[in-house]
Amino acid sequence: MLPDANKPILIDLFSGCGGFSLGAEMAGWDSIFAIDIDPTLQSAYKRNFPRTKVVQGNVAELDATAWSMFIGNQRPDCIIGGPPCQGFSRMGKRNICDPRNTLLSQFTKQVALLRPKTFVMENVQGLLDEQYREILNCALEVIPSEYTVLEPTIVNALNFGAATNRKRVVIIGYLSEYTDPISQNTILPHTPQKLTSVKDAISDLPSPVQENKSNGIEGFTWAPYDSKRHQLPEYAKAMRASPATSIGWKQAVEMQQAGYVSGSHSTRHTTKVANRYAATPPGQADSISKSYRLTWDGQCPTLRAGTGSDRGAFQAVRPLHPAEGRVITVREAARLQGFPDWFTFHRTKWHSFRMIGNSVSPLVSLGIMSAIKNKTFKSLAA
Repeated sequence: MLPDANKPILIDLFSGCGGFSLGAEMAGWDSIFAIDIDPTLQSAYKRNFPRTKVVQGNVAELDATAWSMFIGNQRPDCIIGGPPCQGFSRMGKRNICDPRNTLLSQFTKQVALLRPKTFVMENVQGLLDEQYREILNCALEVIPSEYTVLEPTIVNALNFGAATNRKRVVIIGYLSEYTDPISQNTILPHTPQKLTSVKDAISDLPSPVQENKSNGIEGFTWAPYDSKRHQLPEYAKAMRASPATSIGWKQAVEMQQAGYVSGSHSTRHTTKVANRYAATPPGQADSISKSYRLTWDGQCPTLRAGTGSDRGAFQAVRPLHPAEGRVITVREAARLQGFPDWFTFHRTKWHSFRMIGNSVSPLVSLGIMSAIKNKTFKSLAA
């Protein structure tokens, strides 16, 4: 499908389920191409972005010939992406020799090849630790000297309106020939705002349900909103809104408009475990599982991704619901991260949580990409 001539275009490298692209689309960009090596993580992208050319493949194998085949002679206005960050993460094992660390240079290699008018790379805070600075510096050296590259900026999803305390590093570069000056101040929220609470984010969502033939349409487990509830937090209202016509899986949008929300699968707990979870005070962690119990007036800690089957298939610890003796649902995690209700993930809870935990918060992306778009309007006439 041809890109929208009225919008700047972008390419999403290491796209995962599409949180970065989603925020960009909401900011008025047109995501024309997305690539990721993990077909499971990327499966959600294909459903939620039907107009985008989606490729399952290795970013390291992209060259001029491949780009010509995928996008012709189009020059992207922006390249976005979050190269796999597990090698830099401060959680669990950290390995300077992790082969995924070299993917930073694969991102900058594509910038040098395609010469977008701007780029945004996202990663974990550990990227700035002394032991990894050489890897980062080597990656940045690949970028042509004509680019102005900002110092790494730490952003927190809380400050962009999400209900989760999730800090990440973003690195932005731009060509001054096409783009007005950008600074770290450009992308950071300027107006202090009331933090979004867990209550704002998930209090209106239905309790989890067991999947059955009537609610398991396409395997995504739909549950009805409370039809009697009329007073909704502004955040919840925004999450319930329908998407722009260019994005969204038609069936999910129709179900959501009919009053049903996906990702409502229940998690089976033994009575003993459920009772223990229910007895865990809000704001504290369960002594055995280490699951943190959310508080209604607080925010969620960073949601973790767990690992794929190639890395042992370890499930991340999930937070506990603030009022019920259980872990949170996929939809509750999505709300906390800033994904709207029409967005679908995976038929399984495991892969859905991997998608959410690996994603850029769409609200962070919305804020950053809106600010950059305001600086790149003249690119449309270039």
